[in-house]
Amino acid sequence: MPEHPDYRRYRDRNRVERMFGKLKQQRRIATHYDKTILSFESSLNLAATHLWLKSFVSTT
Repeated sequence: MPEHPDYRRYRDRNRVERMFGKLKQQRRIATHYDKTILSFESSLNLAATHLWLKSFVSTT
């Protein structure tokens, strides 16, 4: 008997994959311009915060 898929896990995984896809669209993140891991992680945090804040702003 086949197991039922875990829809919550699938939904969460899909959200994470879409977030990484959006982050990779930003050139600085995709090409690793930063020299140190600290500056790369900082720019990654800034990019994620930027995307997160965009979800609160109405486009109309």
